[in-house]
Amino acid sequence: MKILNGAALSKKIKSVLAIEIDYLVKKHGRAPKLCIVLTGDDPASTSYVKSKQKSCNEIGILCDLRLLPYATSQDELLALIEVLNNDPETDGILVQLPLPKHIDQNVVLQAIDYKKDADGLHPMNVGLLNRSDDAIIPCTPKGILSLLKAEDIPITGKHCVVIGRSNLVGKPMAQLMLRENASVTVCHSKTRDLPHLTRQGEILIIAIGHPNLLHADMLKKGAVVVDVGINSVDGKLVGDLYNSIDVQDIEKKAAAITPVPGGVGPMTVASLLENVVEIYKRRCAV
Repeated sequence: MKILNGAALSKKIKSVLAIEIDYLVKKHGRAPKLCIVLTGDDPASTSYVKSKQKSCNEIGILCDLRLLPYATSQDELLALIEVLNNDPETDGILVQLPLPKHIDQNVVLQAIDYKKDADGLHPMNVGLLNRSDDAIIPCTPKGILSLLKAEDIPITGKHCVVIGRSNLVGKPMAQLMLRENASVTVCHSKTRDLPHLTRQGEILIIAIGHPNLLHADMLKKGAVVVDVGINSVDGKLVGDLYNSIDVQDIEKKAAAITPVPGGVGPMTVASLLENVVEIYKRRCAV
């Protein structure tokens, strides 16, 4: 079984970006800049933001972190986004999710200038993903596709089964795989006879945030398995594929698999950096 090492590929991407950014700074007189807005003190969100901030600093992207208290009102957050939309020095904007319950996530995401939408979640970018190559692609699906291509895994004509229909991963992942000429099935909580469908998946992408869902007998022999989930089980970080009963059988059956941690997570961050640089280049070309 082949391990799809996202951590190693992420390092390569960062190295290439660092060289490109050095060139761009000399050409345009300033570095790309990402503004991250974190509302509240959720531990997981704080950890993710620190990782993104560190990666930006490593390769020369300026990272402006705006920390807002949990009690920040929706209007206050929208006012900040409007300031960032109009700031000529801010290239990318990322509002860390989830937001406090009193703030409407959809309203906030729609308020971001779609041309500065580093996460690729604005409705305009969602629509562009379906129609053209101009979309800013959501980071996790983009990272998954980059990893599959870097590992020379054929996609054209393959049956890809995506488990999960979130706006963050499942839906854009399905669209990306369709663009790559795969046949795509999307499964979710209302899907009947899930094992029947997962056994057909030559490429299986799991993104539901629930460990122990799949067993070895639910996989197609030789399947490529991409595990997006991050879960805590007995103090250990595991993916959605994690299963203490037949984990060895799963590994024997799959042709390739992403580890957790070290698989999709680093590729998500690398793709965010790529998005910021791409936004910067588009803005400098205007």
